[in-house]
Amino acid sequence: MPSHIFGFHAVSGRIRQNPESVIEVYLDSARRDPRAKQLLLQLEALGIRTIQIDAARLDGMAGRGRNQGVVAKVDESRKYLTLDDILETLEEDALLLVLDGIQDPHNLGACMRVADAFGVHAIVAPKDRAVGLNATVDKVASGAADSVPYVTVTNLARALKEMQEAGITVIGTDEEGESDLFDAKLDGPIAWVLGAEGSGMRRLTRENCDRLVRIPMKGMVESLNLSVTSGIIMFETCRQRRQKKETG
Repeated sequence: MPSHIFGFHAVSGRIRQNPESVIEVYLDSARRDPRAKQLLLQLEALGIRTIQIDAARLDGMAGRGRNQGVVAKVDESRKYLTLDDILETLEEDALLLVLDGIQDPHNLGACMRVADAFGVHAIVAPKDRAVGLNATVDKVASGAADSVPYVTVTNLARALKEMQEAGITVIGTDEEGESDLFDAKLDGPIAWVLGAEGSGMRRLTRENCDRLVRIPMKGMVESLNLSVTSGIIMFETCRQRRQKKETG
């Protein structure tokens, strides 16, 4: 099913990661800057149809989103992936990010950027009561929505049990967690679980975590943005893995 993505980062990322999905690109006819010219050269080299239109029409296509003078019509018939599809291809310890009911597309897009930066193998989320992939997520993700597999599951609690059966340790982030992130041993296959904005993890999700870990907070702020939290936990996980690899 065709849809639109907008903004230079999102469109360039889609062209780089999955050019076959780009049907055509609309460019602001008034833009003559180097960035627009470079994108136009990329599109011409790939044989992707380019249509130059006025800014008002672009604004209409992108809705409320800032389009920066570029909108792409893309085929969103993404390959449906299951958790097994991801795990069967891994040649290293799994690193998954589980988002329990995230609602804000900006948070999801930012979490995708974090996942891409730290080599997360997949983001797992429930099909219902979650934002899902859309144009805003694509734009904020700056191409990461095409590089990080996004797996949706009907029953998240069951999916967590399947991860555990596959030898993956499921760790939830919680301000009342029994251990401190920097004291936690983060080795082997891991699935990090983050709760929704405000409400946190649902009861069944929490109960299906192997353990809960808290991020130490020294200031007056009691909690962090989801994408900030994901960046901290992924950094610490990758730091420990690298340290273990270097020390043998």
